[in-house]
Amino acid sequence: MSLSSPAVDPAKFVTGVVVDRREVSSELWVVRVRPSERIAFQPGQYITAGLPGPARMVERPYSVVSSPEEPELEFFLELVPEGQLTPQLYSVPVGGEVFLRRLAKGRFVLDQTSGHPNHFLVATVTGIAPYVSMARRRAASGGPANLQLAILQGASLPHELGYREELERLEAAHDWLRYIPTVSRPWLTPSWQGEKGRVEDVARKYLDAFDFTPDTTTAYVCGNPDMIENMKGLLKRAGFPKESVKEEVYWHAEKE
Repeated sequence: MSLSSPAVDPAKFVTGVVVDRREVSSELWVVRVRPSERIAFQPGQYITAGLPGPARMVERPYSVVSSPEEPELEFFLELVPEGQLTPQLYSVPVGGEVFLRRLAKGRFVLDQTSGHPNHFLVATVTGIAPYVSMARRRAASGGPANLQLAILQGASLPHELGYREELERLEAAHDWLRYIPTVSRPWLTPSWQGEKGRVEDVARKYLDAFDFTPDTTTAYVCGNPDMIENMKGLLKRAGFPKESVKEEVYWHAEKE
């Protein structure tokens, strides 16, 4: 279906051609999309993607993985078998088309107002997407010398830690980045040598280890709603005021 179809409003949508995809697991994949027109965004924002349904466009917002300097848009997606959109998105092959809203949205961007030099970025699985965009932008464009990013990513199993290799390479190349992956079911992969437990289980350890205190740090939580609530409680107990905690909830199942 093209932009000329009555179901697609060209004032709201551009077409995007899938130019690459990478399978992370049976339910996780990375896709790169080339939009017919450039869509401006800030790292941390989301773009709404959709496919025409029987009666209307079926749409969902997805955080952008790519940095604004890249010509293509990259997304890290999770297949929800009974969902309204992701099964259809999963079936779009390289060369196939999706539709993208022209305007990126969202306020889940790096804090530029508090003056905090430290940024503690916590994610579960696909919630890593906005942080990769932030890290890519910093690596490409630089930034304040004292600005520090610490990314804590959790998943059930190591192979679900999308972008682990990239973030480890960036950490090795830049002293402003620290990356901590953790798995919550280590007994299923005995060879795993990294952190073990949910992100909520290890977050306080690294806040203390990095000396990320409430007066110098903005915290970010992205992903599973239960994790977000648990992390907000942990951060509150650690002394973080509400205005120093930013959240982006990734809803599941019926929302997808």
